[in-house]
Amino acid sequence: MFKNTFNSTLPNQEGYFGEYGGAFIPPQLEVIMKEITAAYLEAREDESFLDELMSLYQHYVGRPSPIFHAKNLSKKYGADIYLKREDLNHTGAHKINHTLGEALLAKRMGKKKLIAETGAGQHGVALATAAALVGLECDIYMGEVDIAKEHPNVVRMEILGAKVIPVSHGRKTLKEAVDTAFGAYLEDPVTQFFAIGSVVGPHPFPMMVRDFQSIVGNEAIVQFADMKDGALPENIVACVGGGSNAIGIFTAFLEKEDVTLYGVEPSGRDINTIGEHAATMTKGEPGIIHGFKSYMLKDENGEPAPVYSVASGLDYPGVGPQHSYLKDAHRVIYEHISDVEAIDAFFELSRLEGIIPAIESAHAVSFALKLAKEKPGSSILINLSGRGDKDIDFVAEHYGKKYKVNF
Repeated sequence: MFKNTFNSTLPNQEGYFGEYGGAFIPPQLEVIMKEITAAYLEAREDESFLDELMSLYQHYVGRPSPIFHAKNLSKKYGADIYLKREDLNHTGAHKINHTLGEALLAKRMGKKKLIAETGAGQHGVALATAAALVGLECDIYMGEVDIAKEHPNVVRMEILGAKVIPVSHGRKTLKEAVDTAFGAYLEDPVTQFFAIGSVVGPHPFPMMVRDFQSIVGNEAIVQFADMKDGALPENIVACVGGGSNAIGIFTAFLEKEDVTLYGVEPSGRDINTIGEHAATMTKGEPGIIHGFKSYMLKDENGEPAPVYSVASGLDYPGVGPQHSYLKDAHRVIYEHISDVEAIDAFFELSRLEGIIPAIESAHAVSFALKLAKEKPGSSILINLSGRGDKDIDFVAEHYGKKYKVNF
């Protein structure tokens, strides 16, 4: 099996990636966050903790996830397109990689309950799964819009024993779910563990989630070389909301200068209108959101702007601080894909390769198909972060007529 490694020099001790990151939190949380940081740094050096996590990755999650050569897409679009199949993980996405780590850490610290936000529901399902496995209570905060849109995942969470708490203010989507979950955490940070669902939030969460997700890239760098006689992919593409799946696959390749990395954001219905997209890197600027500094989309008052995406897991007005650092360092190129383009790619992958992707992942697929036309003959590795079971009712209802799906 593959051995995960935690060897990055960033963030620094204060949790900064360059100027981004940190911990902008109420005084009552400062001691708690220092305790979590100390517990995590100790755990990641503990062979028994790592051995348990790696055993779960192999025997419970089903890692390593395979890399698949998408020959039909490759033939049509002119480049060698490969998929890192995180959609085949237990629970159907990359999210299980970090929720298992967070749950084991919470158990190690003597916490009683895991709480979290979720958008598309993939993080919520993964956390509910991990909570059931380790024997902890679990509360999941989810916007009412996303509850209606991603109903199959709501049912999964409740079957697993989690309590799904509807969020009914604002746009009733991911940003509001984060706000509400953070408020609930402030009420009892001692017995609860806020298992943040991406590489966002105050230190140490961007580092911790990054480390747990880095297994994706650690596997991919070995797998691809095995498939291609030692070669590396020339291009890697991943969707970006908060940015956990992208950092997961990018980390192992950051020092490989011949590999071009692309993060793909949602431009939604209209990238030039506030509230109609969630393209943080394209239209945002540095600011402080949910306890950390990063690029963020701002309204006229400098507060987090309303956002939108057809993909519930991408509609967040901020982004992980390491992504902000990588943008400024010009190590990762951040692009954007519209709703229409993402849904086209959703059906293209489904009908050419027999793989139904999450709408989030379809943003990466869409950009990769454009890239294939621009770089014929090149190799492109897409991190297929999740499967589309959760999206099929929504897609059939809203796009079925166009794509000849009876509903």
